[in-house]
Amino acid sequence: MKKRRNYQAVILTIVILLIAVCVIGLCIGRYSVNPLDAFRAIGDRLLGRPPVNETMDVVLFAIRLPRIVSAMLIGAALSLSGAVYQSVFKNPLVSPDILGVSNGACVGAALAILLGTTVLMQQVMAFVIGIVAVLLAVMIPKLLRNHSNLMLVLSGIIVSAFMASILGVLKFVADEDSELSSIVYWQMGSLASIHMREIASICPLLFVSGLVLILLSWRLNIMSFGEAEAKTLGVNLKLLRGICIAGSSMLTAASVCLSGTISWLGLIIPHLGRLLVGSDNTRMIPAAMLLGGLFLLVMDTLARVLTSLEIPISILTGLVGAPFYAWLLWKQKAKVM
Repeated sequence: MKKRRNYQAVILTIVILLIAVCVIGLCIGRYSVNPLDAFRAIGDRLLGRPPVNETMDVVLFAIRLPRIVSAMLIGAALSLSGAVYQSVFKNPLVSPDILGVSNGACVGAALAILLGTTVLMQQVMAFVIGIVAVLLAVMIPKLLRNHSNLMLVLSGIIVSAFMASILGVLKFVADEDSELSSIVYWQMGSLASIHMREIASICPLLFVSGLVLILLSWRLNIMSFGEAEAKTLGVNLKLLRGICIAGSSMLTAASVCLSGTISWLGLIIPHLGRLLVGSDNTRMIPAAMLLGGLFLLVMDTLARVLTSLEIPISILTGLVGAPFYAWLLWKQKAKVM
């Protein structure tokens, strides 16, 4: 009962912080908005009334609200993906891009930029090549007839390195004044160009994949007991691992195709979730999703208000994530040893 109350208190605290950061992110920036005016504008939009201030209406609904929604969705998706990967591979160093999906998505986006396509086509190609990279990583163990987790991780490293090499070639042939800067900026991650229509197009995939993984969270607990115990309890490990990898890869590819590569988030947030609520996946995964949305929302808000020029998100997540991960390791040094 005490553990349940502690869990509920943690979740409630995260939700309150998330709501507070949403309000702050909606109101601060180069064009500051009074919170009461922001809520009034939202009420007018919901009731279908004409906006009182056209400029404020554009800032709130065309720029800031899509960024807030996308930050929460992408943060939750990457955190969920990282938590599932770490449980499936039983490795605390595993992140959502372990099977090469991020580098594959970067290759797809870079190729689209070189071809001069639209932003929508860049996102489509990033998603497609990201999934292709995962399929290649999954095929290698089958060709070698070795289906161990270690072989799959090594295959992911091979595919990731191969995609990174292709990306290097594309950057080498890109025009320095236009194409190269776009590729590098996309590679460092940003939520600046995301609109509601793009969020709506990717939401079904995020929700379906996320729901499947959440429903399987209790089976991930069984998987942690070991292969023999899981089989004794009637769990099909091969099928479960395949579903988890497919769902996590879909979440990662969908997230990266919208925002570009966002480092550290999928690695550190599951650890923070375990630190706060324990290693039970049925509790840790929802907590990690909320924490991921909160973390990315804070980083995106800082990225657009700290300086006159917007800072790519991966720079901030790296600056915050690396020391934070070191602190988490120090807190868990007894378990690590």
